Amino acid sequence: MPPGDGYGGAVRVATWNVNSIRARVDRVTDWLERTGTDVLAMQETKCADDRFPYLPFEALGYEVAHHGLNQWNGVAIASRVGLTDVQRSFPGQPGWADPTAVEARAIGATCAGLRIWSLYIPNGRTLGDPHYEYKLAWLAALREAGTGWLAADPTAPIALLGDWNIAPHDEDVWDMAVFQGATHVSPPERAAFAAIEAAGFAEVTRAHLPQVYTYWDYQRLRFPRNEGMRIDFALTSTAFAERVRGVAVDRNERKGKGASDHVPVVLEVDAPPA
Repeated sequence: MPPGDGYGGAVRVATWNVNSIRARVDRVTDWLERTGTDVLAMQETKCADDRFPYLPFEALGYEVAHHGLNQWNGVAIASRVGLTDVQRSFPGQPGWADPTAVEARAIGATCAGLRIWSLYIPNGRTLGDPHYEYKLAWLAALREAGTGWLAADPTAPIALLGDWNIAPHDEDVWDMAVFQGATHVSPPERAAFAAIEAAGFAEVTRAHLPQVYTYWDYQRLRFPRNEGMRIDFALTSTAFAERVRGVAVDRNERKGKGASDHVPVVLEVDAPPA
């Protein structure tokens, strides 16, 4: 019986920006099998739904829900402990350029009684770029959606997992001087992140791992020099946060051939009773 079957057991939940699932499917599935991870939220799958490599996941006993429209963005959830109530995009999610053209940046599903969202927050590009305003609007809409979910059920165990493209604190980047005047660390972005926390979603990884990076650029030997950023987070409802027993960052997954520029962030969670 897999972990979490029937609920009430420990469930291992992870988030990972895989930076192209078709290029890294072997690495991702090997990691799932080796670590015994039950639920994986993936970002930047970079493929349309009909191009996602479902079979290697299914061979390991995982169901996959994917939201991808083209070679950009793309989010997915792979679960071996159930996958129901799949929702592609959240209420009020804005589009880029065309407000009705919602990008593939959010997917939600219920796994072992836990409501999991895989999120790929817009980058923002530069402070003067229209994409930056889009990023702030996207975060504001997510806050409103989250507020609605908790108003409907304050006891719901919800996790907003993913690549947030925000470093909320100065220690989340290797050198703040490098980021002066750049996105990811600007006061409006940090305020938007804090507003989601204030809406009832606690960021649970920092309490377990006070200082760690989750992303290192491919350029300029950033990884060997440990010049990284912490931008992958788990913002969770109170009911979910109370069930988190431990957090780990698998830094080894940034090593070797074919690595993503992000690494998995893993949560050990007590699943609710069925």
